[in-house]
Amino acid sequence: MAAQFAAAGVLTGLLALATFASCNTEGDILYKQRLAWKDPNNVLKSWDQTLANPCTWFHVTCNNNNSVVRVDLGNAGISGPLLSDLGELENLQYIELYGNRLNGSIPETLGNLTNLISLDLWVNLLTGPIPSTLGSISTLRYLRLYQNNLTGPIPSSFGNLTNLRELKLQENSLSGAIPASLGNVKTLQFLELNGNMLTGTVPLEVLSLVIVGNLTELNIARNNLDGTVTSSGLRGTDVIVNPSFDSVCDYPGYAEDCMMA
Repeated sequence: MAAQFAAAGVLTGLLALATFASCNTEGDILYKQRLAWKDPNNVLKSWDQTLANPCTWFHVTCNNNNSVVRVDLGNAGISGPLLSDLGELENLQYIELYGNRLNGSIPETLGNLTNLISLDLWVNLLTGPIPSTLGSISTLRYLRLYQNNLTGPIPSSFGNLTNLRELKLQENSLSGAIPASLGNVKTLQFLELNGNMLTGTVPLEVLSLVIVGNLTELNIARNNLDGTVTSSGLRGTDVIVNPSFDSVCDYPGYAEDCMMA
């Protein structure tokens, strides 16, 4: 019996040590990120590496296991790059870094954040392509990257984000076609792609979300798209695009579906 109690005590100690080590690792990652940023407003003053864990830092939220689940630094005046190390914060659910002057590219390692719910990097100075790895985050509900300087295509892997509600990529320099795979995202409510350099036509799979999905706004204005629609009037959906057709019902292949809707 004594041996069992001793073993249980050792196991408890090891678990506590593992939790402490994890917390320290997360603190190290965030502190490293702090050093990579310029912080003219001194909002990161509380990010002290000497503390046991980052859960007492301002703008950081932890769960009951003292693991970081939120980083809230919207409109904080910070500038600099996003480090790839952020992809090691395995319990992170919310990255709120909007309205700053972040530059450089979005790390591909953010695709490792398998518990992420919201990625808000809008209104920054980010460049380069959108990582296709983000399409592996099945928990993601809000992906808002608008008003940056992002280039390249919209990843087709985003069709795997079957819990996504908002995809806002407007006011970048994205090019190529709108992926037909986005038609798989039946939960999508807002799809904002306006103000890019997208080409081709709007896939029927995407337009189908107006009729059979939950889409309430589709904005594809100010692109280089062919044969796009102006407004639908279906399901209260607001379709904002370059004028060509008067309604989504005028789009080839949709007249019969509209009569049935």
